[in-house]
Amino acid sequence: MKPVIEEIIVAEGRDDEIAIKAAVDAEVITTHGFGFGKKFLKNLKELEKRKGIIIFTDSDYMGSQIRKRIAEEFPNAKHAYLSQAVSTKKGDIGVENASPEEILKALKAARAKTTTKSEEFSMKDLIENNLINSDEASARREILNEILKIGHGNGKKTLNKLNSFGITRDEFEEAMKVVNSHR
Repeated sequence: MKPVIEEIIVAEGRDDEIAIKAAVDAEVITTHGFGFGKKFLKNLKELEKRKGIIIFTDSDYMGSQIRKRIAEEFPNAKHAYLSQAVSTKKGDIGVENASPEEILKALKAARAKTTTKSEEFSMKDLIENNLINSDEASARREILNEILKIGHGNGKKTLNKLNSFGITRDEFEEAMKVVNSHR
């Protein structure tokens, strides 16, 4: 069983996210390179308040620039590092090239907190609130995710974020009142 990481891990791209999730059970937010903007940072601030963050970028120039920019906004963030020796494959440097064991070592060195995963919410909650399996589900999830500051996501990702980010039943129900008022 993979360790469950409490903090939100900030990585550069989708391949990094896949590699990290192969090593640990964690919520990973991707910057999609250096072009992230104020909305991304605003959402990340909300997530940091709830769970804390770990910056886990590639050990190349672009990764260090992304790390530096995020660290300026989040001085209390933890940092996970991989050496170029363990994260290089065919000349390409990146988290996605590291083994699950090396990724886990880097997160342990960053003092990542492990926890047990909450299962407060289920697919039944999403169905009952028309967040999946309805014509308006996507729009309703967008409103909910914006209210809770958990970022964009399909039904499965939204469910995972509700459980991973420590959203309480009361917070969810209050947010759903606002979602329902948008009809």
